[in-house]
Amino acid sequence: MDVFLAIMAFLLAIVGLIGCVVPIIPGIVLNFLALVLLSLTDYADIGLSALAVWLVVTIVVTVADFYLPAWMTRRFGGSRAGEVGAIVGVLVGMFLFPPFGVILGPFFGAVLGELSRDKKDVDRALKSGLGSFLAFIVGTGLKLIVGIWMFGVLVSTCYAPLKAWILSIF
Repeated sequence: MDVFLAIMAFLLAIVGLIGCVVPIIPGIVLNFLALVLLSLTDYADIGLSALAVWLVVTIVVTVADFYLPAWMTRRFGGSRAGEVGAIVGVLVGMFLFPPFGVILGPFFGAVLGELSRDKKDVDRALKSGLGSFLAFIVGTGLKLIVGIWMFGVLVSTCYAPLKAWILSIF
């Protein structure tokens, strides 16, 4: 049973890392579930306190990733129309132009949303699009950092020499 749980944990973690880049897949949540599965094995030394910390990190990153596009679009001078455009751009880009639509969709969606509000203010529309694009980059980067960190914990828990090496670095 331990081998099955460990294999499932690794598969979840790999899909979770992919989900850090692909918006449809809840990557960080899957990485957390992988840690939970691994903690159920006899050879893992992931305690409840560590799982509690990872749960808080998972919640914070997930909430930040949800609110970051709207916040950065507004921070770069965008309006509600730009925020809605960015969200629509992600969804349209994801389905019509994968994988590049996920990256460029928020930019074009925010620009078009701002231009639908005020066709003459092209500078504001482009700044709003830039904010939305940067939000995607920052959110994806944050998810990747945490996802890789969780994957490192998962691997180092199963492989003692790697754990010793990681601890010697930090």
